[in-house]
Amino acid sequence: MTESHGPELIFRCPAEWRRLLPEPVPAREGLPDWLRRMPKEAGSPLLPTAVRTVKQCPPFVDAMGQGWLMRLAADVTVEKGEVSWAWDLPPCRFERLQRAPIGLHLSAQATGSPLDQPGTAFIKFNNFWSVEAPAGISLLYCHPVNRPDLPFQTLTGLVDADGFTHGLTHFPARWTDGDFSGVLAKGTPVAQLIPVLRGIGARIESLEGDEADRFSETLDTIADSPGGYRKRFRASDR
Repeated sequence: MTESHGPELIFRCPAEWRRLLPEPVPAREGLPDWLRRMPKEAGSPLLPTAVRTVKQCPPFVDAMGQGWLMRLAADVTVEKGEVSWAWDLPPCRFERLQRAPIGLHLSAQATGSPLDQPGTAFIKFNNFWSVEAPAGISLLYCHPVNRPDLPFQTLTGLVDADGFTHGLTHFPARWTDGDFSGVLAKGTPVAQLIPVLRGIGARIESLEGDEADRFSETLDTIADSPGGYRKRFRASDR
């Protein structure tokens, strides 16, 4: 678990299962293999020269590496639409705590929304980690960012984890790959947790005076220097 000298999240799980559950990991440590394998440049039929791929786009990659990844608790086998697992957990002091890594989610709860599509199955990834956040911080749970390769789509939710410090947040999801057959491996990222500061306001202004000058300078920097954002504006402590 990564330690910090600033504000931090605290993840807790039942002591009896501590060594059996995959720990949440910093998302930057869980980037997918395809991102590492993909080329930095690729040809385009629309241009005479190669173009930089998203591998060289800091906002794309930084979004994938933001926050923490919550991971599937055990191997889950999916075959012909049926889901099963073999997971022998020891007894736990919390009698009300579910012991299944995955369950069904009632599709009726999506009635009237665009999520309600014919033939769509809903599941719920059960989570065994409570999360305590510093005062003023909520936690945005979403599908692992830029991960359409996963056979499901986790729904997005926001939890005020500076108050809800010892409860469990589970992760409902749409199963999107009806042809998937095989094992969804223990440790597969099923949700991304991103801390969000509450209470931020906003002002709406026109670009004038010094702000217009800075805007123009920024346009020039981005246009004239490949990697201008990364070199000049990207935070050094990311």
